[in-house]
Amino acid sequence: MAILGCTSTGCVAQSGQQRTLLALSKNDHTLAIINSVTLKVIARVPVGPDPHEVVASYDGKTAYVSNTGGGRSFEINVIDLVAQKPLPNIDTRPLIGPHGMMFAGGKLWFSAEGSKSVGRYDPVTGKLDWSMGTGRDRTHMIYVTGDAKKIYTTNVNEGSVSILADTLLPPGMTPMGTPGQPRREWIQTVIPVSKGSEGFDVSPDGRQLWTVSAGDGTVSVIDLATRKVDFVIDAKVLGANRLVFTPDGKRALISSLRSGDLVVYDVASRKELKRVNFGHGGAGILVDDDGSRAFVGCTPDNYVAVIDLKTLEVINHIDAGGGPDGLAWAVRR
Repeated sequence: MAILGCTSTGCVAQSGQQRTLLALSKNDHTLAIINSVTLKVIARVPVGPDPHEVVASYDGKTAYVSNTGGGRSFEINVIDLVAQKPLPNIDTRPLIGPHGMMFAGGKLWFSAEGSKSVGRYDPVTGKLDWSMGTGRDRTHMIYVTGDAKKIYTTNVNEGSVSILADTLLPPGMTPMGTPGQPRREWIQTVIPVSKGSEGFDVSPDGRQLWTVSAGDGTVSVIDLATRKVDFVIDAKVLGANRLVFTPDGKRALISSLRSGDLVVYDVASRKELKRVNFGHGGAGILVDDDGSRAFVGCTPDNYVAVIDLKTLEVINHIDAGGGPDGLAWAVRR
């Protein structure tokens, strides 16, 4: 049976799908569940003491919230989005400082700042079933490809991007001098970028990774085929926090905690289109699937700004709680 699903442009019948906006409040220690059309808060669910990022499971029934604790915490909160209540936390030890998260291949992937690592949690078994060290200072945000064969992270304090690739290696020689069997191994490639590079995104076509530095305000454009920095844009976005591509890959959106601007870049020309001021500082960015709206967690202003991506104007504010930051979609399937 089809239910009524809604987007920014109206309501359409979608088979078994319902979309809600999730927004974290750092000050109130809550997760706001928000109607994506009316922009009204449906419920507020308590989370841990230092919430940073949120992600939803593929079926949209469960949310996960990382508590970083300055790289010392070991808590990921689990929220039942149907019952709108907390479930037992995930203890990430021995990995500490969980921060960036992504749900892929039915599993939760996360960075662990304090352990200079990435890890994976299986909701079916309720266990951490894989991890790999990057050895890099402050492994922060994370992106996992759909096939779960590549992981991208930013290492903020070092100023680098790690590419972890599940690689099939050719057979070596056995002690008897005969060919062995091919084997799989995760291989890391480290690409130097500007220090303070934190927010990043992979282009929808999978060809480029853009990351922006809070320190010098530059954007490093990485060619993912050659695994090298192809171009550096002097974007002058000091205090840059997050960078997100629009779904069509034509624009890159950058938030700044220092200026309170959403800086909009044309990807093809690598030229700035506009700076949209929404307050005194912006963190998490989320974009509608149809590319019509962007949502920005305005941490100092205690609201989520809603920006029309056609007119590039602020059109609304959402009271998601004090110090909003991480944002995510939950799509009930």
